[in-house]
Amino acid sequence: MAENLWGQFQGAVSLTFDDGTQNQLDRAIPPLDERGLKGTFYIPPRGERWEERLAPWKEVAAAGHEIGNHTLSHICSNNLWGKTGGLEDRSLEEIEADILTAQERLEKIAPHQEEWTFCYPCYCTFVGRGETRQSYVPVVARHFLAGRAAGEYGFANVPAVVDLACFWGQGVELMSGFEMIGIVEELTSRGQWVVLVFHEIDGRRLTVASYDYLMLLDFLQRRREAIWTAPVVEVARRIEELQRESGEKEG
Repeated sequence: MAENLWGQFQGAVSLTFDDGTQNQLDRAIPPLDERGLKGTFYIPPRGERWEERLAPWKEVAAAGHEIGNHTLSHICSNNLWGKTGGLEDRSLEEIEADILTAQERLEKIAPHQEEWTFCYPCYCTFVGRGETRQSYVPVVARHFLAGRAAGEYGFANVPAVVDLACFWGQGVELMSGFEMIGIVEELTSRGQWVVLVFHEIDGRRLTVASYDYLMLLDFLQRRREAIWTAPVVEVARRIEELQRESGEKEG
């Protein structure tokens, strides 16, 4: 399946960025554009001045980068924030309403996007607690082509079997360029889809140094004939097509 899926490429990599920050506008996107690479930016359009905050992202979307849904309120586990009101205290209906409100707002900055992907805030895919805990992956599957969660270090997405509604991403905060390159080279050589998760470049939290970020981008530019670097929606669309074709053959 890998040969049919990737064609001339050994595998695929997607560069994803969470939270839609000014740091990304200033430090992540210009180097991508300089090298002709496209990323996926998951943005929570929250706050009273959300339209003003989203305005710069219209140009980003128009330039070919993917805009993705990261919920409206960026709801995470109570355990992360140390207070109530998070996912443990929410219902499926509440999380779905939050996601759909975010979608209405995001479509205003990327009306040309026909298919959308989702990113689970803080990698959490549940609502409720204890015996009432439920996955909201089915909600995401109902509304999106794909949804990004988290996976084990050193593993990526196997095209033939990955559940696109909950595919794996790899956080890269504090990684060196050599480490990121090693992950990409090794796992794409196995025909897999590597999804790297960034937050800030030379920032204050969950950051990657610009030196290491640029090293990775230069590597991907050099290896563009062997490794397919593309937004999540493009790779997920191709995997969905091949999984469907494979299922039809088996049926």
